[in-house]
This record gives sequence, structure tokens and C-alpha cells, in this order.
Amino acid sequence: MAEDNWTKTQARQSLNRLLPKLERLAAEVDAGEWQVYVNRLGQEFPRLFGIFFHLYGDRYDFFYYLEELLVNMTEMWLARQADLKALDAARLIEPGWFESNRMVGAMCYVDLYADDLRGLRKRIPYLAELNITLLHLMPVFKCPKGDNDGGYAISDYRSVNEAFGTIEELQEIATELRRRGISLVLDFVFNHTSDEHQWAKRALAGEEEYQGFYRMFDDRREPDEYEQSILPIFPDDHPGSFTYRSKIRRWVWTTFNNFQWDLNYENPEVFNRMAAEMLFLANQGVEILRLDAVAFLWKKKGTSCQNLPEAHMIVQAFNAVAKVVAPAMVFKSEAIVHPDEVARYIHPQECELSYNPLLMALLWEAMATRDTGFLTHSLERRFAIPSGCAWVNYIRCHDDIGWTFSDEDAGELRINPRDHRRFLNDFYAGRFKDSFAVGLTFQENPMTGDARICGTTASLCGLEKAQAQKDDELVELAISRILLLHGVIATIGGLPMIYLGDALGFLNDYSFRDDLAKAGDNRWVHRPRFDWEKADERFDSGTVIARVFHGILRLIQLRQQHKVFSGMDTEIVDPKNKALLGYFRHFEDQTALCLANFSEEPQMVPGSHLRLLGMRKTFTDLISGKSLVAMDTLVMEPYQFMVLVKV
Repeated sequence: MAEDNWTKTQARQSLNRLLPKLERLAAEVDAGEWQVYVNRLGQEFPRLFGIFFHLYGDRYDFFYYLEELLVNMTEMWLARQADLKALDAARLIEPGWFESNRMVGAMCYVDLYADDLRGLRKRIPYLAELNITLLHLMPVFKCPKGDNDGGYAISDYRSVNEAFGTIEELQEIATELRRRGISLVLDFVFNHTSDEHQWAKRALAGEEEYQGFYRMFDDRREPDEYEQSILPIFPDDHPGSFTYRSKIRRWVWTTFNNFQWDLNYENPEVFNRMAAEMLFLANQGVEILRLDAVAFLWKKKGTSCQNLPEAHMIVQAFNAVAKVVAPAMVFKSEAIVHPDEVARYIHPQECELSYNPLLMALLWEAMATRDTGFLTHSLERRFAIPSGCAWVNYIRCHDDIGWTFSDEDAGELRINPRDHRRFLNDFYAGRFKDSFAVGLTFQENPMTGDARICGTTASLCGLEKAQAQKDDELVELAISRILLLHGVIATIGGLPMIYLGDALGFLNDYSFRDDLAKAGDNRWVHRPRFDWEKADERFDSGTVIARVFHGILRLIQLRQQHKVFSGMDTEIVDPKNKALLGYFRHFEDQTALCLANFSEEPQMVPGSHLRLLGMRKTFTDLISGKSLVAMDTLVMEPYQFMVLVKV
């Protein structure tokens, strides 16, 4: 307590000392507007100071970097456009705006969806047609040609990839989207930069200041010590987590690929420079910032170098900075780690939004096993998150599908986690007898069986195989699986995120094998170029594409028409049938019961159990529009999804 009081006192004294300098920067700003900024700064500064002091307080130049940070923040706020400041004010009045049932997300690569930013602007009507209100553009920034990890090796955070357009065009896109009610989501790749980033180039040129921006070692002694407790992320690319650069005769920390250099957040200059990059993105009109690879930000010998307390502190400090300068922007964490660790990043003072990799993995698990026991068991224990936060629920994204369920949960159900992961990899790679899926493995280890799965939703749901066999019955089942999965993410607590192309049932694209820059990365199989000629088939009611598109559109409309799908209040229930997933959604005075049949066989729910769940007399299925009676046994068709409300 004494230490906490000391920190608060130091924070107050530091802010009082620095305010006159900040006021001189804002000499021409309206007094009322300035006071609003100062009030936000006063509210967040004790938290920011405490974290900054914990990370860097043992440095003699601590206050120099603290002052530099506040000056950078104030300059970025002064540069913020009036319409974005108006959005800040609106979002402070309604901080839970992202929890609305109106929120539906989509994600895409700019070049694969529309060639470039100009083309993207012309394709906004399709987003409106699908009722999209959040658009996540995969990395659009300058990156190396060839090896760039799908754009996640950033060479310049303030320049757009020249093949896509310019930073001015990106800002125009953000403005246009905002006017149409669509919030822009961009990635903040802040664990590492490309080795072609200006900082890395200057480090390679021998500048000690910039070598201090990264984690570099003169010999293998320390890397060997670290690697006693850390696991390589991409062992097929390079063993270990370090890469030797002969030009400077040093080993560089490269967690992911040898061209992605990990930043050194033990250096306060790195934090300040990256905070400035973050605020630059906010000032372009970004409303949700996806924080990439949050688990890896801090390193410590003898640990896995993942999810360390300091990694959380860095994110919390960025959160405090954003809440002062650009409070309209919220953070979305990307942590594909143990479910317990995923949950620790979710907090109003850390990441208000988070991908839900557990739900994603176990939806596919239930689809393969036709048994929702594992899914239900895990959701009961792990779905709840702090108030003011929300899950981003997805079926798949640009990345591979990893089986990030809890081994402890599996053990409680007497499931051998290693064997089960091997089964799931075999099933979705099409190696398991009678599997409907067509997918590819990624980073497969033949010795351990460890792997992840690649494939579009449609191909993994059986559409590719069914169409290849020209089997109409199998096509029907595949379409039903696609709609079932989208039904769950559209209605369970949080907001859905759809990979553009999945809403049209696009299949795997194997042409990546002919591109030397992509051939070694199976993830490109589920990143097909958006085929606009095929997309036009959505207007022909007899096509598979039309059935998938209008089925998903109906689910989106259902979500947006009923406020019961706002917020996070989700109650997992037992339908007394292992093939079924069941959950109540509650919002204000509204309630809906969602049921999903993960089997290709009809399944039943006794009327007595429906009555036990409160479904008295008659009720309606919002999907089919049919009225039902709780006295009768409810029969669900193969892969049917239902939303039941009382009449």
C-alpha cells in the first residue's frame, strides 16, 4: 500500500511538472477542448506512470523518456482530425458500442479482395449487401517483396504497400467506411519488424542506438540459455528462435521467421516509438486495432518467453495511451495460446476485444466427432469474460487452425489430448476414413504428429469433396454444416467475424503451389483471390453459392434484427443430447434458446426437457419461422440450427 501511494504521489508530481510544457504545445487550442484532453490525461496517467515506472524506473533517464512519451501523445492528439475527436466523444458516451447486435465483422486481404485500395472502395457495396459493420484489412503496410509472412513483416508503419496505394488513400477508405457505418480494423504488428525496416537497416549498418531496438547477442551463450525453455514457433523455417547475421556478427531474436526481428521492449525508446506508430494508425481512422502476437512481447530466461507479466503491462500501457489520445479506438488481442492465457489479455484496461480461438477449435472438433461434450464442457468454464469486453467469434481466419483447447479440460472428459489432436489433424487433412473434409496440414511434425490445419470453411465442411463426387446429398450436408457454424458465431455472445469469400462458399485454391514465394506455406490454400464472376452467382437462386450466401445473410439479418444478441450474456445449457449444442442468450428482458445439431442424423429433444428450460406452451424458431409446441418432442434435422423464442 505504501508503495502504491508513493507511485500515485510521484505520478501526480510528474504530471504537474510536465503540464506547462504540454500547454505550450497546445497554445492555440480552444481552452475547453484542451481541458477535456487534460482530464483524460489526468485520469489515465497514474496507471501509465505506474507501468512505465515498473518497466523502466531503474534507469537514470526514466523521466526523459516519460516526458518524451507525453509530448508525443500530445502532438498526436493535436494532429487528430475533428471528425475523429467527435467520434472519441461519442464512443466515451457509449463505451460498449462493439457489443451491439448490429456488429458483424469481415476480414480480407486488399489485393485478393479488390486488387488495391481504389478497387476496395468500389467493392464497399458488397460489404453493405452483406450487412458488414466491421472490416478488418489484413496488413496493408510496406513489407519486403517475396518473404513477408503474408504482410506481417512490416518495413514501415506509416507507408502503405505501393501495390495497394498510398497512406492518403487508406485514410480516405477509413473515412468512407465510417460514413457508411463500417468500422476499420487494422493490425498492429508490434512484437517485431521486418529486417528491411529502417531501424533494422541502421542496426545492420552498425548504429548501436538501433541495435538496441532489437534483441541481439554477440555469441550463442545467451541464445542457448534462452532456448533451454522456449519452443520454436516455425521449426520448418528455422530451428530455434535466433538468426545469425554475418554482417554484424550477431545473433538476432527472430521468434517467427528469420526476416522478422523481435523488438526489445526493455528499451523505453522502443515503447515510445511504437506508441507513436500506434497513434499514427489511430489518426488514420482505425477504430479497432488488432494487437498481433501479444504473448511474445517480453523475454526472460528460464521461461517460455510467452505471456509474461510484463507483456501484459506493455499492452496495458498502450491501452492507457490510446484512452488519452484516441479513446474511440479499442484493442483486439491475438493470442493463440492456452485458453487461460487468452483470457488474461481480456480487460477494459488491456484488450476490450479478443479472438476466441477456443470456440473456433472446438466447433471444428464437435463437427468432426458429432459430439458437443467437449465444446459444452469448455464453454461452461471459459466463455465468461469481464464486463465491458467481448469475444470476436470466428470459424477460421487468414491463419491456420490450431487445436488450442485445454489439456486439463480434455483430461476431465477422459480424452487423451495428444491422440485427439492427431485425430483432428487426420480428419481435416482428409486422412481419416469417411472424413468429409479436404484440408492441408501446416508445420506438421512427423515424429510427434503435431500440426495445424489449413482450408476454407467450405472445403473443410465437405463442399469440395461433395462437388468433386457430384453427390447432391453430400452437397446438402456440406451447406448445412457451413450455415450451422455461421449460425453459432452469429448468435453466441460477442461479435462474429467472417473471412470474405466464406460467405460465398469459396473452395480451397491450390494455385499457390505455382508461386515460389508462397509454395512453402500451405496457409495460402485458404486465401483464394475473390472471384467476382463466381460471386455473381449469388443472384441465381439455383446455385450453391446463392444458397450459402443467402443462408449466411439471413443469419446476419437475424442477429441485427434482434437485440437479444447484444452483449455477452450467454448461458450454456445441456440439451440432454450429446450431438446438440445449446445456449440461452439474454439481453434486457429478452431471451432466446439456440440449438445446433452437429450430426448428419436427426436428433431429438424431449418436450419435457424443453418445458424444464422454460419453453412453455408455444414458441417460434426464428430461423425457419415455424411455430412449435413445448408438449411435443423437438426433432432437429441433420446440422439444423434453431433459435427458439417464446410467443
